[in-house]
Amino acid sequence: KIFQAAVSYIGQDGTIYIIPKSYETALKKLMIEIQSAFRCLGLLEPYQWKKGEACVVRGSDTMWYRGKVVQVGGSALRVQYVDVGHTENVLPCHLYPTTLYTAIPPFCIPCQLYKTVPMGNFWQQDAVDCLQELLTKEEVEIHVQELPGNPWDKLSISLYFGGTSLSSFMAYRKYCVAEDCEDASKPVLPEGHAPGLLSYIMPQLPAPGDTFPVRVSHLVSPKEVYICFDPSKSRVKQSDTQGDANWDSELESFDEALKQCNETVESLPVVTHFQKEMPCLAKYQDDLWYRAKLLSVKGLDPVQILVQFVDYGSFSVVPTKRLRHIPYYLLEYPVRAVRVLLAGFKPAVYDENVTRIPYSPEWSMEALWAMMESVEGKQLSASILTVSPDITISLFEDDKNPVHVKLVEMGLAELDE
Repeated sequence: KIFQAAVSYIGQDGTIYIIPKSYETALKKLMIEIQSAFRCLGLLEPYQWKKGEACVVRGSDTMWYRGKVVQVGGSALRVQYVDVGHTENVLPCHLYPTTLYTAIPPFCIPCQLYKTVPMGNFWQQDAVDCLQELLTKEEVEIHVQELPGNPWDKLSISLYFGGTSLSSFMAYRKYCVAEDCEDASKPVLPEGHAPGLLSYIMPQLPAPGDTFPVRVSHLVSPKEVYICFDPSKSRVKQSDTQGDANWDSELESFDEALKQCNETVESLPVVTHFQKEMPCLAKYQDDLWYRAKLLSVKGLDPVQILVQFVDYGSFSVVPTKRLRHIPYYLLEYPVRAVRVLLAGFKPAVYDENVTRIPYSPEWSMEALWAMMESVEGKQLSASILTVSPDITISLFEDDKNPVHVKLVEMGLAELDE
């Protein structure tokens, strides 16, 4: 059997509670009836509650819900909202015992993923968090695979969100092993769209001490820049000399994939749900679409979003009409631009009247322009010094002189040993 449902709750044990769409009208009717019948406070006089006893419970939204006591003891009772699946500790003053609605079966159905085994044989907390963020209150498609022997046990299902197999997705994220997935290594996503939980892949860094060719794609300040590894030049002193051909091939396939995406981008939905760091496509000033990520809302009338183009490091504020959901296949390629700090120099002590970078006032605008002139469009070499807490590199020109030498000579920076 296949039907549409809304996910009402994800239990801490990974149980998925669903409400079939066909039940919604009856549930709304019951809720109206309960609100009419209980226009009072909870039971205020002492009462001997029993485990399994039916009740109504007043939720945080002041609405009454059908409930069941699942644990007694202490000042609060453990109560399950039987039509939602949610369980919480509730003070007796928010409960009222009743058997008025016990003849009506619960509207929510507890489910488990069919032939899906969580790592360690139980759902770890990060996996439960992922399920909650991904599914709560979302509409999904349910494929019933196996009925429980006991009608109160969990229904074994395959669940699809927007056409994506949940078992495949969770197996892809290494949260479980899905025995029945057609391709757990690469889940098929709805019309090629990526769910908000996915993120970009960072490129593999050369080993510290190795020298490798780079170009600077964006400057934040003279000290903070974004670099791209340059595959057109062979890397020198590199620990792994086999990577160049693979890197070239990967970039060529990515360029082709992005080109194809630009040709069909109008078929992709506009971004309407904004989540920080969420991958997306953004339209640049050249009217082409590039990979980006959402950073913050910068305006409300109209809505303006600050994005970063992840393959260049640059930032832009764009309207929502210039944002699209990113196809999943574009997330398979590592980002090209890597944020790094440059070693070997620090800001000079400037006169008070010097124009400074607003977001990095320790540096003058003149120092920024001088660094731009030293690095933009040039073939440079780099060597990683540290990778934590920030990636720190030494950056050299072709003649092996550090790029900051010019700034020091101009009095815009000082050597920092």
